[in-house]
Amino acid sequence: MAQPVFVLVRPQMGENIGGAARAMWNFGLDRMRIVDPRDGWPNQKAIAMASGAGRLLDEAGLSATTEAAIADCSYVLATTARARGLSKPVLTPEAAMAETRARISAGEKVAVLFGPERAGLENDDIARASAIINVPVNPEFASLNLAQCVLLTAYEWRRQGVDVPGQRFELAGAEWASAHEVEVLATHYEDRLTTAGFFFPETKAETMKLTLRNLWSRMPLTRSDVQILHGIMRQMVRWKERGK
Repeated sequence: MAQPVFVLVRPQMGENIGGAARAMWNFGLDRMRIVDPRDGWPNQKAIAMASGAGRLLDEAGLSATTEAAIADCSYVLATTARARGLSKPVLTPEAAMAETRARISAGEKVAVLFGPERAGLENDDIARASAIINVPVNPEFASLNLAQCVLLTAYEWRRQGVDVPGQRFELAGAEWASAHEVEVLATHYEDRLTTAGFFFPETKAETMKLTLRNLWSRMPLTRSDVQILHGIMRQMVRWKERGK
């Protein structure tokens, strides 16, 4: 699958490399490159943290410099939380991944740089980038963990490539009730409530019935819901009859 390359520049902690691998694989990305990791490579802490995403680490490219890691890429994005005094386009993660998709679709190879945990990317790294990704975080606490930054970027990549509705309803194995089933339920309640004298005074009875019908049609009822509501009314009637 065509996708950007995520480049971890001089990462310091193996746990964060593993966390970044997990974040990438959560959203279907598996092209990782690592530049001069502080604690050497391979790293057992990274492998342990990666859990089911260990394959990304096995296949990760290892480079001595940022220049070497991005040598085959025509468009490079650098993630940074602070101004660097360099004149470059600054994009949100959403805009950056939209641009990335457009360029990859046109046949380009794109890399995204992520800096070390302590201070982020150096200006020399950012100078090699085409544009900057800046996450709109709290300015009083702008520092993001390496894996968190990777997660945010990977999420935006995935979100724009998968058609996911903004809201869905989890039926948990149930089925929606049909209009006929809801109609039977409404009639059951209307009949029993009429017998109980609920629709009073008579001048307001039709309006009350209409309101009740509208309530049933407005509710997103499953077949299980309908059965429970029928059972509630039957039990209330039985209880009333036993009390006579």
